[in-house]
Order: sequence, then structure tokens, then C-alpha cells
Amino acid sequence: MKVFLDDLRPTPEGWTHVYWPDEAIALLKTGKVEAISLDHDLGDDERGTGYDVILWIEEAVVTEGFVPPIIHVHSANSAARERMESGIEAIKRWVDKH
Repeated sequence: MKVFLDDLRPTPEGWTHVYWPDEAIALLKTGKVEAISLDHDLGDDERGTGYDVILWIEEAVVTEGFVPPIIHVHSANSAARERMESGIEAIKRWVDKH
């Protein structure tokens, strides 16, 4: 399964569209997600952002041995994109060491 987290953009063919981080995380917990593409700004920061998904993946990798999917960022928010990509790099470094 490929998961596309976004509030506005059209869903690419073959991807499952979710609108909120909790929906993306629920799918990640199934262990069936092979790739995930994340937007940061989802219209209601109180419900979360794409970065929250990165944080969940990082914690699950470190504490539970979660095997992360391929992670893409498609956010137009440059500062958030940079922070998200740093999180992805941290996840990759952890996985490579363990």
C-alpha cells in the first residue's frame, strides 16, 4: 500500500489518500505500507501535521523495531520540508546502524 497524506492535492493513481496524521499512522501500524508521501500543512495544526507522522515513525523504529516504509515529502512549506527531511535522515541513520 502507498499512502498519500494531504488536505488539498489530488491523489496520485495507486495511492491511498488520508487527510490526517492519525489516519496515516493507523495504516502504518498495519505493517502494509510500502511508501508514504507527506504534506506538512494539513489545514488544522491542532489535528497535526506531516511532521507528526515522521516523529511517530522515528519513535516506532527506535522503540519497537518498526521497519519504515519509503518516505517522501511533497510539502511546499520549505522550512517544514527541511525539518521533515532531517527526521527522515535520522530514521535512515538509525536503521543503518541497527
